[in-house]
Amino acid sequence: MAFQTEYEFTLPRGYLDPSGILHREGTIRLATAGDEILPLKDPRVQQNPGYLTIILLARVITRLGSLPAVDTRVIENLYTADLAYLQDLYEKINTMESPCYKTICPGCGQEIEAPVNFMSAGA
Repeated sequence: MAFQTEYEFTLPRGYLDPSGILHREGTIRLATAGDEILPLKDPRVQQNPGYLTIILLARVITRLGSLPAVDTRVIENLYTADLAYLQDLYEKINTMESPCYKTICPGCGQEIEAPVNFMSAGA
């Protein structure tokens, strides 16, 4: 199984560009450390921390319909339902699932999957 770094999506409403074309289909990639750190230096984020989402999405959305590029202006003009959808998608694809291991439940003797908690390891 190949490591997936890009994900297709369909916006609930779509981005209506200045010429009246509706763009709904797109691609988003996994975020890098730089995607999350570099926007923090942007004056727009320093003045309004909520703008971080706009810059992040503009960095990781690699395609939206037939637009030549996706920039902050495009993200700013999304309908709120589409922005919420993309924020949720961003969170889902960039959040690591907790690794699990198989073990035997000491109470019932059944085989179970238990999450690995790195914070309490060795404690």
